[in-house]
Amino acid sequence: MKTEDFNFALPEHLIAQTPLDKRDNSKLLVLDKATGSIEHKHFYNIVDMLNENDILVLNDTKVIPARLYGIKEDTNAHIELLMLKEIAKDEWECLVKPAKRVKIGTKISFGNHDIEAICTNELEEGIRTFKLKYDGILYEVLSRLGEMPLPPYIHEKLKDKNRYQTVYAKCEGSAAAPTAGLHFTPELLEKIKNKGIKIEYITLHVGLGTFRPVNVEDVTKHKMHSEFYMMNKETANVLNEAKKSNKRIISVGTTTTRTLETIVSLYGEFRECSGWTDIFIYPGYEFKAIDALITNFHLPKSTLLMLVSALAGKESILKAYNEAIKCEYRFFSFGDSMFIK
Repeated sequence: MKTEDFNFALPEHLIAQTPLDKRDNSKLLVLDKATGSIEHKHFYNIVDMLNENDILVLNDTKVIPARLYGIKEDTNAHIELLMLKEIAKDEWECLVKPAKRVKIGTKISFGNHDIEAICTNELEEGIRTFKLKYDGILYEVLSRLGEMPLPPYIHEKLKDKNRYQTVYAKCEGSAAAPTAGLHFTPELLEKIKNKGIKIEYITLHVGLGTFRPVNVEDVTKHKMHSEFYMMNKETANVLNEAKKSNKRIISVGTTTTRTLETIVSLYGEFRECSGWTDIFIYPGYEFKAIDALITNFHLPKSTLLMLVSALAGKESILKAYNEAIKCEYRFFSFGDSMFIK
């Protein structure tokens, strides 16, 4: 299976640079994975697409201001860090620019020495690990010094940083938003609950695994970076009961999907647990946890496009993407939405 098989031509003007004024006014393309049929709706119509007794699972991770600009202490060179994941207490894996200037022992300071970082390990692909020193609570210091880590294809400044958070974001630690959830409003979630649909939450802190491009020709040779996930006992019980009762489990986003599929693959059921996942889902994968998926439109040749192709079939997905392009849907993080039912 070739990475090039998941390529498509996207006009640049369809890459959404800013969020819509109203979250749930985004377009919604509904794809029936059994028939390949396509309908065009708006996201606020999602409540009509869901059935009473469905279970909707969302990722409640919260994006931290994970992009930091600092000074290398010995040369005063400017260094950019993107904090990806905490691997031990105050030790973080970070993506560094320019990485060639940062070796083991390099010290970088941020702000007025509010954070000091010492490089403890050199990894591949521009990644380094750092031990952090700071006073107080890290996330409070980051809220003063850091920037929201918008993806590189977004060139506009974000006026309201909360628009790169879901309205239900709770557990801090993510380097990127679980963007499928950005379309929900509190009012829409209330309507969904009122219809008799249960809403459950898991946590996956989005790191490099989710948005790193595939740089190998053969899809199966790609290695995902690991990301931290958690599921509580109550959610596990609800989902196990749903499976027994043949209720639909609808995942909001590829991060939620990867968490649910990881847990069932490991344990044969849902259970209270936490850990690191590097699951890579591409065509040929047999889904064990989810029945349907709410997701955004993804980058060409990305692991996310491969995941949705595994669920609905590559031909159906690429046909739906071509239809979305023809109908001027907005793509990627701040773009429109898709429901694969």
